Amino acid sequence: MSRKALCISFGAVLALAMVVLAPATRADEWNQASQFTFNRPVQLPENTVLPAGTYWFMLTDGGVSPAEMVQIFNKDRTQVLATLNTISTIRPEMTDHGELTFAEQPGKQAVALISWFYPNRLAGHEFVYSPREEERLSKIEQITVMAKPVEIG
Repeated sequence: MSRKALCISFGAVLALAMVVLAPATRADEWNQASQFTFNRPVQLPENTVLPAGTYWFMLTDGGVSPAEMVQIFNKDRTQVLATLNTISTIRPEMTDHGELTFAEQPGKQAVALISWFYPNRLAGHEFVYSPREEERLSKIEQITVMAKPVEIG
């Protein structure tokens, strides 16, 4: 890999790290409510793109069904922006941090959100893309970003 390409990749990783290092707020254990702030657009399944901003992620049923649904709300939780299917996935080590995995897409495309892990849990949520999209994203460099929760009220 050329030095220029390596510098560009490193810069992309640093920029992505800035995406969620703004606090992820941990609120409700049962629905895993978490607040994330992104400084660039984020692609979700079903051709949904979240502009840079602050969003709430939470499980619709507290994670009791095998096919977990994740809802994404605006900053003040007054509007559901997406309801998405996820499948369970496991991370190798439990931490007290939330964790998001992204696929860095070429050009100026939004980063694609692959998975979300709630703090202090081994099991997380992998977003379900179409088989074609899944195959394409699996070939792209994936970056995992940790987000330390901040306790609220």
